[in-house]
Amino acid sequence: MCVEPAEPPSSRLTRRGVLAASAALAGTAAALGSGAAPASAAASRRPATAPRAGDLVVDGGTLLDPATGEVTEDAVVVIRDGVVRAAGARGRVEVPAGVERLAAHGRWVLPGLVDAHIHLNTATEARDAVRKGATSARSGSTNFYQDIAVRELARQAPELAPRLKAAGIFVTPDLGDTVLGDPDLTPLARLKDGVQSAEALRRVVEVNLARGADVIKTRVNPRAGLAEQDPLEQVYSREQLTEIVTAARRGGKGVLCHSYSEKGCDDAVRAGIRSLEHGAYVGERTLAEMRRRGTFFTPTLGAIAGMIGSDDPVLDERGRTYLPLLKKAAVAAHEMGVPLAAGTDSSGGTVDPIGGEVELMRSAGLGALDAIRTATTGAAKLLGLEDTVGRLARGFAGDVLLVDGDPLADVSVLKKPVGVVRSGVAVAL
Repeated sequence: MCVEPAEPPSSRLTRRGVLAASAALAGTAAALGSGAAPASAAASRRPATAPRAGDLVVDGGTLLDPATGEVTEDAVVVIRDGVVRAAGARGRVEVPAGVERLAAHGRWVLPGLVDAHIHLNTATEARDAVRKGATSARSGSTNFYQDIAVRELARQAPELAPRLKAAGIFVTPDLGDTVLGDPDLTPLARLKDGVQSAEALRRVVEVNLARGADVIKTRVNPRAGLAEQDPLEQVYSREQLTEIVTAARRGGKGVLCHSYSEKGCDDAVRAGIRSLEHGAYVGERTLAEMRRRGTFFTPTLGAIAGMIGSDDPVLDERGRTYLPLLKKAAVAAHEMGVPLAAGTDSSGGTVDPIGGEVELMRSAGLGALDAIRTATTGAAKLLGLEDTVGRLARGFAGDVLLVDGDPLADVSVLKKPVGVVRSGVAVAL
């Protein structure tokens, strides 16, 4: 059975019904501190609150530029209207009068980190991600477009949410209750075999694009974190993945693909995905193809490590088996020139610090600076934000991380920031 022929869904619903509903699910109205407006009013206009950006001088501290590896003692970072206007040694930076100062003496100063794979379903999770150092992020999908609402929250109140690339809903064979998240998805509930046909695959992508998704998320294998599923089973063929990639590209978007098996990883890469997620069994031949194509690798080491010690023996064994394979794959990818991005794959109400993923990259065998780059310049490039985030240089976003200790000597300090600035606004930790 295929989906009945239909025009692509109207994008008008993005800013109206769907966005209003997802905002309610994500709790953005409460986060913004506004009164509960009637649904009709919320659906008929954009929030009246002007986006907030701050003026701030980060005074003192040791500044690290991940792009060059340059370290500057007693540095000053000047942020105006949420954007870095100057950064460097004290004597070389003109400090404007009357601007609030954040003392950073004795601390290291870095750009805010980027979590390239995270599931943010609520305003609380979004706030936690920022407080733990992720000032920018890419969604790994949500069930009901909550990430699109979180992205809007970030634009209105940047201290409450990371700058976000939203993925909308998962392109997966069984949508489950997600069909209730959008009236244009409900016809798919009639499909006997789920989202498998070319028409059905295109429909889910088109609905995501119409609702404002920045990227498309799909899978080639089931989840490793569910003991009852086989993460090496292949649920989509290369041809089906190509349909998804082609539909996304028509909308100018890339695809991230949840993958584990060697064949699944290879099929996904050759189908044209933008980034490979997890990838425990990715092979050397596939890594070579990724290098040729410029495909990113987001290994989500922390998510795999998190299965070790599980009460479920199946998950414990998977974690112990997959983690060393994944660390080896991350190092092999790095040595071959495959671009790496750090992602926590946080979900289920718990947000892991992105600094923990950097620490795992380091423990896998990357040098400290290269590990830091996976959550700064490398992840920024994956998100298409390489000219906006990942550095503290003129014209970049005023997102700052303060840590106690030298991250080049011990990257674990990134897991516990002592200060976070988002678009020039100091975040309460």
